[in-house]
Amino acid sequence: MTTLLEVSGVSVSFDGFRAINNLSLTIGEPELRAVIGPNGAGKTTFMDIITGKTRPDEGHVLWGELSTSLVGKSESAIARLGIGRKFQRPTVFEAQTVRENLALALRNRPGPFDVLVYRKTGQGAARIGEIAEEIGLSDSLTRAAGELSHGQKQWLEIGMLLAQDPRLLLVDEPAAGMTPAEREHTTDLLKRAAETRAVIVVEHDMDFVRRLDCRVTVLHEGSVLAEGSLAHVTQNQDVIDVYLGR
Repeated sequence: MTTLLEVSGVSVSFDGFRAINNLSLTIGEPELRAVIGPNGAGKTTFMDIITGKTRPDEGHVLWGELSTSLVGKSESAIARLGIGRKFQRPTVFEAQTVRENLALALRNRPGPFDVLVYRKTGQGAARIGEIAEEIGLSDSLTRAAGELSHGQKQWLEIGMLLAQDPRLLLVDEPAAGMTPAEREHTTDLLKRAAETRAVIVVEHDMDFVRRLDCRVTVLHEGSVLAEGSLAHVTQNQDVIDVYLGR
């Protein structure tokens, strides 16, 4: 496993409040990583920094084989480097069909020639079929996205990100509002995605994190409190005091 993302000594303050405090962590490729922690621990700000939404006051965020600095790059430039982000609320085009949503994502892939390739070869149709099968929506390709359940919309949005073929996928609380069956499918989907890329899942639901069965990073007051397997971090007294004991 090679290092894909290295966050080193990163800090950021908002109006005197230090949201991220000397944060350092490394993500490999491929890897599935869960990030947990109490409210206000800095989980969202951590993702904002990686995707260019927030610029850190100090520290380094290095990407890929060339250790390219992400600090100061625009959100669109970072997306083109291969970083995709899924927010907590699904954002799909509700009036369009599942197939149309996936086709739109495929056509909007970063890179100047992708549109031409898509039109010429018809590989797009085959790729849409592959993604639909991967996310479990093969039978819903002709349905309007607005008709899907909450969980299915989440899968469609993950599929739209997979269509962009990112090397790193950031997923914010995917289990929220899902039925048990949907959560199980989402676990499988994320684990499969992480076989070929890096996937970071920010999640509150400990049962969902347990099913992911991956390395866990616990954030507290903007820095790493503990890291390791879920069994390891949940036995850490500091983690119990600040997070699990609440």
